[in-house]
Amino acid sequence: MAIADDALLLREGIAKVLQGGGIEVVASVGTADELLAVLDGDDLDAAILDIRMPPTHRDEGIVALERIRERGDDLGVLLLSMYATPEYALRVMGAGSGTGYLLKERVSEPQTLVRAVETVASGGSVVDPEVVEQLVRRTRADDPLARLTERERSVLELMAQGYSNGGIAQTLFLGLKTVETHVRSILQKLDLEESPEHHRRVLAVLTLLGER
Repeated sequence: MAIADDALLLREGIAKVLQGGGIEVVASVGTADELLAVLDGDDLDAAILDIRMPPTHRDEGIVALERIRERGDDLGVLLLSMYATPEYALRVMGAGSGTGYLLKERVSEPQTLVRAVETVASGGSVVDPEVVEQLVRRTRADDPLARLTERERSVLELMAQGYSNGGIAQTLFLGLKTVETHVRSILQKLDLEESPEHHRRVLAVLTLLGER
């Protein structure tokens, strides 16, 4: 995988965490354009990008993600940000499956960062739990999420954080079949039509984020 961030020390820290989790880092660059050049020459499974990079330090990472998707590249892309910004998360997740949005502070949580990379590389989605918490608090009564039970809401929040059904079962101390039943119920209650599993899970997460 590749890492793009204009802060050299942070890139080195991310690389060390990933390598400790068994993930090979083949490129480390300082700008989004350099990352895109790397992707032109290498067949990678995933990439980590800072959202704010040179030259404007605004949304270069998200623009790079959108360019990657426009050209049909389905590699996993994990965006990092200093701030829990729901609007950024919506834009990132709007790029489809295989994308994620995490706060930079998660770099100090090796298991969280490694799991997030593995999730987007396999086509799943990840949203930082702090962003999820903010959005859940502002949910309106007429929101589709109001149809969910408290347990289903807990399952959806973990889906948003990139947990697999097995991971959700372990976290909530539930049986795998029980979790599968909850997931099916969530997708039905949110009126998500039958389609590939990862795609439906991304749509469910977008519902949580307020996109639909």
